[in-house]
Amino acid sequence: MTRMLFRTRIKFCGMTRAGDIRLASELGVDAIGFVFARGSTRRVAPAEARAMRQAISPMVDVVALFRDNSREEVREVMRTVRPSLLQFHGDEDDTFCRAFNMPYLKAVAMGGTEAVTARGLQQTHPHAAGFLLDSHAPGGSGGSGVAFDWSQVPAGLHRPFLLAGGIRPDTVFDAITRVQPWGVDVSSGIESAPGIKDGERMRRFVEEVRRADMHEVSA
Repeated sequence: MTRMLFRTRIKFCGMTRAGDIRLASELGVDAIGFVFARGSTRRVAPAEARAMRQAISPMVDVVALFRDNSREEVREVMRTVRPSLLQFHGDEDDTFCRAFNMPYLKAVAMGGTEAVTARGLQQTHPHAAGFLLDSHAPGGSGGSGVAFDWSQVPAGLHRPFLLAGGIRPDTVFDAITRVQPWGVDVSSGIESAPGIKDGERMRRFVEEVRRADMHEVSA
């Protein structure tokens, strides 16, 4: 199978500086993520995210990330930041996630001992626009910088999914050619410190994604 006509989507998450966002836009990243989850080292306030939003180029999606935030907190972010996509990393059920009348991604903890199935995901969150497969264990948070076993990606998942968890510029080529995700999500893999993105790592990451897109792999 050839991937020459397929473009893997790229999301840079945990953005905390306008300069990093501006560079991400120049590199052609598809989406940037702001973290509003309590306890995260990359958490920003809604007013901060609104100010940084001005650095985003047109046609780049803004993703708001939550983990067991209240309805009021989610609505405040929606009013203040105007995201185009919501992302939930906690125990939020489908009813909660779709209550905001906005497309959402549901993060899936792939670091546990129980197998994750496509049927199970699509039954528990039937209205999700897509899923984000992350390396944290159930009940934990993402952003650990550790990859999970990519062979655990559930077969037959008929929704777009993003691969996350421990992906770096030197591993994203293998991740894409082996797993063939709809998109990849990176945070710590392009950082010099939590929330502080490294320009060279950002460039290399995008270059490696595009190289993978042009690479022919066997079906």
